[in-house]
Amino acid sequence: MLFNNTSSKFDVPVRPTAVCVPCFSGAPWDLEVLTGPDGLPARTMRLPEDLADVDGYANFLAEQVHDLDSYVLVGDSFGAVVRLALALRQPKGLVGLVLSGGFTANPLPRWKGVAARLSRFANGALYRHGTLRFHASQLASHFDAAAEVPHTQNDYRHLFVQNTPRSSYTALVTSVTQINLINELALVRVPTLVLTPADDRLVGADAARQLLDGIRQSLVIVLPKTGHMFRFTLPTLYSNTIRAFVESLQPVDASAHSVAS
Repeated sequence: MLFNNTSSKFDVPVRPTAVCVPCFSGAPWDLEVLTGPDGLPARTMRLPEDLADVDGYANFLAEQVHDLDSYVLVGDSFGAVVRLALALRQPKGLVGLVLSGGFTANPLPRWKGVAARLSRFANGALYRHGTLRFHASQLASHFDAAAEVPHTQNDYRHLFVQNTPRSSYTALVTSVTQINLINELALVRVPTLVLTPADDRLVGADAARQLLDGIRQSLVIVLPKTGHMFRFTLPTLYSNTIRAFVESLQPVDASAHSVAS
C-alpha cells in the first residue's frame, strides 16, 4: 500500500453516489454482483459507440453526472481513463476517484498497438475469432481460474462479442493510442484510490506508479492474486475495497458544504 498524501482531510457531503464507468467493452457494470456498494447510491451506463477520443467520452460522462451534488467516479481499465479525463476538469460535485487497472498514457507496446489498429480491417468472423481472441489473451491472468468467479479467455472474448461492435473497438483503440495525461495529473484535486491487480499483462505496473506520483492525496492498493479483470473475477474483494474508500471520505452536512463552497 503506497500513499501520496500532500493535503489534509477532504470533507464531502453524506453518501456520495458511486458512478461506475464501463471498461473497454463499453458494457454497463452489473451492480447486482458487487456486494460492497450495497446501500450506497450507485449508477452505471453504457459507453457510446464510435467515439475516437477520450475527451468525447469525458463529455459523455459529464452529462451522466450533471444532476449529482456529490459523487465518486469509479471504474476500471479504459473506464478509469475516462474518469480521470473528467476529473482533470475539476467538475462540481466530484468528491473522490477510484482508478483500477487504469493508465495515463498509451500502455501498449508498439507491436500490440499495431495489432490492435489492424482491427479496422477485421470484419465478421475475423474480428470475433481473431481480434477479440487476441485481446482476451491479454486480459487473462493465471489467477483467473481459481478466483471467486472463475473466468476463461473465452469468457472475456464473449463479453466483447456481446457488447463491442468492430467499429467501436477500432474507435476505442484509436482513443487509447492518443492518450497522454501524465503532465496534467496535478489537476486532480480529490482523494484518489488506485486499485492495481497483482498480475496485469495488458497495462503493467508502471501505470500505477505514474498515477501515484502525479496525483496528490492518492493511495495505491495492490489486490493479491488478481489479474486485469479483477472486477469480474473477485467482485467481493474488489467492491468491498471500493466501499471502504468511499466510507473513508469524511462526511459533513450537505447544507454546510454548499455554504462553505
